[in-house]
Amino acid sequence: MKYGFLKVAAAVPVVKVADVEYNVQQLENLIAQAEGQGVEVIVFPELSLTGYSCQDLFKEQLLVDKAEEGLLVLLDFTRKLDIISIVGLPVQIGALLYNCAAVIQGGTLLGVVPKTYLPNYGEFYEKRWFASAQDLTAQDIYLAGSPVRVAPGPTIFNTCDGARFGVEICEDVWAPTPPSNRLSLAGADVIFNLSASDELVGKHQYLRQLLSQQSARTMCGYVYASSGFGESTQDVVYGGNAMVFENGKLLCEGERFSLQPQIKISQIDVELLRTERRTNSTFITAQSQVRCLPTTIACKPIIPRDFELIRPIDPHPFIPANDKMQESCEEILNIQVAGLAKRLNHINARNAVIGISGGLDSTLALLVTVKAFDRLGLDRKGIIGITMPGFGTTDRTYNNALKLMDALGISVREISIAKAVTQHFHDIGHDPRQHDVTYENAQARERTQILMDVANKENAIVVGTGDLSELALGWATYNGDHMSMYGVNAGVPKTLVRHLVTYLAGEMATEVLLDIVDTPISPELIPGDENGQIKQKTEDLVGPYELHDFFIYYFLRYGFRPAKIFMMACKAFNGRYDDEVIRKWLLTFCRRFFSQQFKRSCMPDGPKVGSVSLSPRGDWRMPSDASSNLWQKDIERLKP
Repeated sequence: MKYGFLKVAAAVPVVKVADVEYNVQQLENLIAQAEGQGVEVIVFPELSLTGYSCQDLFKEQLLVDKAEEGLLVLLDFTRKLDIISIVGLPVQIGALLYNCAAVIQGGTLLGVVPKTYLPNYGEFYEKRWFASAQDLTAQDIYLAGSPVRVAPGPTIFNTCDGARFGVEICEDVWAPTPPSNRLSLAGADVIFNLSASDELVGKHQYLRQLLSQQSARTMCGYVYASSGFGESTQDVVYGGNAMVFENGKLLCEGERFSLQPQIKISQIDVELLRTERRTNSTFITAQSQVRCLPTTIACKPIIPRDFELIRPIDPHPFIPANDKMQESCEEILNIQVAGLAKRLNHINARNAVIGISGGLDSTLALLVTVKAFDRLGLDRKGIIGITMPGFGTTDRTYNNALKLMDALGISVREISIAKAVTQHFHDIGHDPRQHDVTYENAQARERTQILMDVANKENAIVVGTGDLSELALGWATYNGDHMSMYGVNAGVPKTLVRHLVTYLAGEMATEVLLDIVDTPISPELIPGDENGQIKQKTEDLVGPYELHDFFIYYFLRYGFRPAKIFMMACKAFNGRYDDEVIRKWLLTFCRRFFSQQFKRSCMPDGPKVGSVSLSPRGDWRMPSDASSNLWQKDIERLKP
């Protein structure tokens, strides 16, 4: 496990019912394939050594003995392998027979886990052959020539590099209180399930939902392998499911009803799961109620391998998936609209003031304000849109601001800041030819003063336009555009702002919105170039927002260290940005995020939209004078 990723596999072999020798060969082939691809843990279906559908043949001592011999062959086969393999077989303990999972590695039988819940309804009648783990008392047995302790309670396996996993078998996860509940609360990061669930119309979708929910509820990785081709089809059919989940998300899935053996490989981010648990007080409270300590088994040390990230990484984690785009966009907008509508209603404000620059952020804020007014039944003329051209305003953004306000039917005002700021420069003794931070921030603060004063005059509320990405980077003028009376975009990162405006272009002011989306992001605080085009481009100065939003997501959502974020970003943006560029802007992000906390400590109210928020009253509390040295050094050690 490196960078917190555990490489796992769910395997579905082709079996022959009751032909242990054949089945062992199939398992060996898949184990060898997985070992060659660097898999750390592989799980096979329930009773994979014998086949699940042996029925009363499980009463035959010969079959039980041959299954044990087959396990011995597998132990010998894996003697020089690092991979941990989880296989199913019937195990006789005392006078009873149990449906078990055997965990083996490097020629050693690490442990045996018996099935707890035995289905005995419909097409299932396992109690005819097997006893439940609940019937077992902890005892030491010999299996395949190896001493092993079998216990009825939770058993957790610890890999040599710190991952913890547990095992449950098929029906266990269908129970009201699955063993995986106790295993996860006892510390298991990943659950492996050996299954033999047959196929019925509609059952597969239900199964996926069940596994997804169990993975989410227990905040764990969940690896599921179920019997496939070769099992008896006398009365039922086994489709061969192979699925890997991580905290409710399906990472990969095999092909059902395949006539060929298959293996599905993925990487589970154990570090991500532990972060989720650590920050979830409900999980922590549930953990405190665990009274029975688990049996823990240490896995064998392995030879270190080079790490390769094989799972896909979404470069735009804030952007909804295509199949959920409309639903997600509407939900995000509804959160913003509802937040603003409540504030307007609470203070009995029938007017709102908003600065319109012709850029993305003010456009989204205006669209949200319009929707809030419509929902409250207020006249759109109560929205006072003010365009405030200054020294850097270009014709493109100026005209787009006017077109947008006119198309939406709000009140339009134009107040130039040039004279006021020139007078201010004279008052403080600043040379207007010096285009420094004073030159820029004086304009931003003048605009904010205009908005605040007009709001006082009109008994209105100033709607803020700044977004989550700007808050993270501190890309706002303190007590300038940093301030408002309610910031509707405070929980929306820049990439999502662009996405939402594009989405809304389908229903209102289409042409002007699309042009705004295509306009370079800029505060327009210094004059344009010789052709009157935008000269000051934000992404040239602080870096691409799609990179920063990626950094923000994994830094804030999961607390990943920069080295891991860099590795993931290199995978996500492969072919778009080279490693040195990513490293450069990651360092910029780290430096700015720490140095600009003082702005976030006094940010205005605004709605939380997604899983990441920087509100000092909720999700993010950080001292303004925290050092970034540890994080910067972690980046500086990276090899571009």
